[in-house]
Amino acid sequence: MKTINKLVLALFLFAVTLANAAPPQPAPTGTGNGGNGTGAPAPIDMYVYVLGIVAIAFIVYFTKKYKSVKA
Repeated sequence: MKTINKLVLALFLFAVTLANAAPPQPAPTGTGNGGNGTGAPAPIDMYVYVLGIVAIAFIVYFTKKYKSVKA
């Protein structure tokens, strides 16, 4: 490996080590009811399937568009 590759790899490993070096969290205390939320779904939860279909449609559209430009 060239020197620059070794340097980049070492820098990446150092950054990952720092990112994972979070202090331990204290034990949770409370009433034990499991959470503070109401349990109601968030507004975006109602559209997860629609958003997935739209994402796939965008992928297909742009893939066909760029294939036709290259050909």
